[in-house]
Amino acid sequence: MFSSWDSPFDILPYIVTAIAAFVSLFKFYLRLTCGKITTSRNMEGKTIIITGANSGIGKETARDLAKRGARIILACRNMDTAKQARDEIVEDSGNEAVFVKKLDLSSQASVREFAAEVLKTESKLDVLIHNAGFAETFKKTKSVDGIEFTMATNHYGPFLLTHLLIDLLKKSSPSRIVVVASELYRLASVDLNNLNPVSSLPGYLYYVSKSANIMFTLELARRLEGTNVTANCLHPGMINSGIWRNVPFPLTIPMGIVKTFFKTNTEGAQTSLHLACSPEVEGVSGKYFRDCKEAGLTAGISDMERAAKLWEESAKIVQLTPKDPKI
Repeated sequence: MFSSWDSPFDILPYIVTAIAAFVSLFKFYLRLTCGKITTSRNMEGKTIIITGANSGIGKETARDLAKRGARIILACRNMDTAKQARDEIVEDSGNEAVFVKKLDLSSQASVREFAAEVLKTESKLDVLIHNAGFAETFKKTKSVDGIEFTMATNHYGPFLLTHLLIDLLKKSSPSRIVVVASELYRLASVDLNNLNPVSSLPGYLYYVSKSANIMFTLELARRLEGTNVTANCLHPGMINSGIWRNVPFPLTIPMGIVKTFFKTNTEGAQTSLHLACSPEVEGVSGKYFRDCKEAGLTAGISDMERAAKLWEESAKIVQLTPKDPKI
């Protein structure tokens, strides 16, 4: 079998070369099929809020929109890194209209304080981008409100913030709500009988929260019909960003290999940018996008009865009051 070689190990260089060639070609294919925003639309006069914009794809989304002339509000939990990001974006874009406001999506009080500040200082809101996300692998944590931390940050915080800012979005219409979800929703299902799963594995709950993001978007779009406010969600791709910093050793070893196939933050921001400013999605609502194109969803995640139930229970968990804006 190995007559052409003195030993089986002689074939090793050929195997390594073949694997390297395959990896290179596959990475080239991924880059070739990566969606990219095509519009050069100027966004001067537009006010945009981006949550979690101090790093990762949120930061790159903010950078691009600042270059387009938009007024940007970086809504972040870590004010030190947010201010650093702000200075970098201003220097890179030449746009001084980039502002930092404190927002901890895991805290309902912080969400309400942030929204109150926005309503006091801003006369319009053209685009709200729910970009911030949190992921933990094993460590189980509750928010200050007693809610499982991943769900509090990734679903309940955005749910509450949308309600509190909806009147400003309607006043500013046509306006857009963009929700960063993930294809990883396919690995989980929202348990409508346990919407505060404090005893569940946090790594799995990240997938659950992404499912909730999509269900929220679909129901939000349905409720916003006729208002000229659109709501769409997206899969940014697998991104080599800070969201993976909580992966523990030794899982970091295979993750390091897998990450070589991930998109850069700039590539990952493209679909968010597409939904935020492309003229071709004007009036489009209740859709899921991947690589700047509309993509299909599973039948389970598209069940509007389940989406409505999640909405009703979420309203209770974030303690919406009769004085809060209705959607």
